[in-house]
Amino acid sequence: MTRVLVVDDQFLIRAGLVGLLDAVPGFEVVGEAGDGEEAVRLAAEVRPDVILMDIRMPGTGGIEATERILAQADGQAPRVLVLTTFDLDEYVYGALRAGAAGFLLKDSGPERLLAAIRAVEGGDALFAPSVTRRLVESFTRPWSAAPGAVDPPPDLGVLTARETEVLRLTARGLSNLEIADRLYISEATVKTHLNRTMTKLELGSRAQAVVVAYETGLVVPGC
Repeated sequence: MTRVLVVDDQFLIRAGLVGLLDAVPGFEVVGEAGDGEEAVRLAAEVRPDVILMDIRMPGTGGIEATERILAQADGQAPRVLVLTTFDLDEYVYGALRAGAAGFLLKDSGPERLLAAIRAVEGGDALFAPSVTRRLVESFTRPWSAAPGAVDPPPDLGVLTARETEVLRLTARGLSNLEIADRLYISEATVKTHLNRTMTKLELGSRAQAVVVAYETGLVVPGC
């Protein structure tokens, strides 16, 4: 049973999502929230497996809510699936930087939504690596050049040479299989290196790792 928290400030959209999930075996809606503040509180109380998170909400928006939910998670953090009306925009980028597992357009069909929830719960990112790269290249800047930058990105010096190379290729949009072929190692070894990288840098998703690679200058947009 996949436990889902639905977060959207529009009642009709929220009700539609809840109705869909309640009608499908294998899913359980454990809470509804109309804004980010309520989402943060409910996430701590009901401990969902997956959160369907709207971005644009009054008060605390989806990006801040995602950051706070993942920061306060005790043990296994929920997987946050961002729902948006826009494809590649700065709000989606912000959500990925905050640790969201992926994004889905609100006009996607029911089958696509259900498949997306299953995918992110299973640990997959809900977008091809190349899509992530295009999104990050559109909006990211080196940390030193970002207006209002406060917290510096993690220090890549804690990574081994092989972990750094796997991170660089991941940010370049290569899949695990493509990285394995490039480095003459197994796909399982690629996953191990990437998991260790995320642990060392305290990152919650592959998308966050891509963002860090660009912000630290390990990868330069357009190169």
